[in-house]
Amino acid sequence: MKPGRVIEETLLSWPGVTAHEHKFGGDEYRLGKVELGHVHGDLMADLPFPKEVRDDLVKAGRVQPHHVMPDSGWVTRRIRQPEDADKVIALFRMNYERLTESG
Repeated sequence: MKPGRVIEETLLSWPGVTAHEHKFGGDEYRLGKVELGHVHGDLMADLPFPKEVRDDLVKAGRVQPHHVMPDSGWVTRRIRQPEDADKVIALFRMNYERLTESG
């Protein structure tokens, strides 16, 4: 199964997560009205984080600064092989848990 499909099926299995067309192409995933992030096919995922979390993720090599807005809290995770889907899902899970815990 392609990475984008694995990501979609996993995210939509989480309570409250919905999929929408993203304004710049791809699939946007939301929890209520809040965007968890979006996936551009099988190529990359973009997710918003607080700047401090973003800095830690970049430092750990898990993500790159956002490909268009590198000074924001947004990050980009490239998808180069099928196994990268799990890494993208883990990032979405971080956002999901952060939002559901703050409630």
